[in-house]
Amino acid sequence: MLNGVSVFIMDVSNSSKENIGNELSEYLQQLKMSIADWTKDTVVTKISHRAGDELAVVCSGYASAYTLAFYISRIWKYANHKPYFGLSFGNIQENVNAINIETWIHPLMKHARNANDYLKKQQNRLLFRFELPGLSDEQGFTVFSKQFETLINTSLTLKQEQINEQTQIQSLVCSLYLILGQQNKISQYLDRTTATISNHMKKGKTQVILNTFYDIVNVLDSLEAHDKYHLTDKLQTTIRQHVLNHLQNYFPKEGRLS
Repeated sequence: MLNGVSVFIMDVSNSSKENIGNELSEYLQQLKMSIADWTKDTVVTKISHRAGDELAVVCSGYASAYTLAFYISRIWKYANHKPYFGLSFGNIQENVNAINIETWIHPLMKHARNANDYLKKQQNRLLFRFELPGLSDEQGFTVFSKQFETLINTSLTLKQEQINEQTQIQSLVCSLYLILGQQNKISQYLDRTTATISNHMKKGKTQVILNTFYDIVNVLDSLEAHDKYHLTDKLQTTIRQHVLNHLQNYFPKEGRLS
């Protein structure tokens, strides 16, 4: 039986600078535990914290790894040391529960590594890149996998341009809207008028950025051929609730911007 899974390999930019390596390593260890909490009742997940500044994740569902990666990118603490994610998805023979991620050798891991290495070499680095399996004998999306890869990466590149153009406050409002979902809740948290929040959302293209994320997730879900209901919505709900329960840890009030 084939099982649909997704993979990401995450590195951190400039992790060897500013004598911040140990702090980043501790932060990634905390993030590893957070991912385990987010997914324990929704998505079967295996996580490895490697080489100080790298996380590797394998989880059930085509859209799960990208969903986790996007939320991580929005709650990330270190603006000068941003994460970047090489991603892949496809089918495996094993059950995710049976995988030892420390020793698991599979083409999907190689694809994610290749995508991560591509980003590592970029001067103006994107946050996300997919590399997908090539044509295979199995039924499903692999017939057009390279076309999907091109279209997804093009969407991610365009979205990155919009993210890069955000000011700090626009980025914060975008992240808070992902978690809170309502402008009035953001205005209350930031002690700003709803008109101000609306203006930041409009100028920062919050809806465009988030809708692109949702569209990619929906496409990945639609490619997965099975009769089970998709767990992506439940996964997002769980992540949002976890972050909401610790909102000041992720977005400290003393770190709010004018």
